[in-house]
Amino acid sequence: MPAAFRTVLGEAFATLAPAVQRLHASTGTAVWSGCVVVRRGSGLLAGCCAWMAGLPPGMGESPLRVQLRCSKGVETWQRHFAGHAMHSQLRAVDGVLVEALGPLRFVFRLDALDGAIHWTVRSVRLFGVLPLPASWFAGVCCREYQRDGRYAFQVQAALPLLGEVIAYEGWLEPT
Repeated sequence: MPAAFRTVLGEAFATLAPAVQRLHASTGTAVWSGCVVVRRGSGLLAGCCAWMAGLPPGMGESPLRVQLRCSKGVETWQRHFAGHAMHSQLRAVDGVLVEALGPLRFVFRLDALDGAIHWTVRSVRLFGVLPLPASWFAGVCCREYQRDGRYAFQVQAALPLLGEVIAYEGWLEPT
């Protein structure tokens, strides 16, 4: 089966920068390594939300290793931020990307713009059943792009009243 991102983006997949295509065209198991900087929100509630989702702690420039496993339409992402593990599963469902991250199920719209992928939250469910207001997640976004010939990413998550929960950015290369 095609990888989830190729399925969701369809023909627009061909417009992505080469490094972005390479990462998302992986089949079977692939390992990518690089560097990341993580900034965590400072409030107690923001910290609780980050803990519940299994997000990494704040860190300056640190090593990042990502193992992608694609099987039967499901992509399992095992991220290791300087020793802190963060796991999620992604799949294409009815033209959107669904990511299971801890007890949360995010539904994202993916857009290919200027060679990059932009993620926008469409809906969120807690434990797969309890819908949460999408407006709470307007501050959650991701951009994947190519910088200096490498796959690069920026992720931001801010929630109303809590402010920033996490922001991280970096780059990866195939290992």
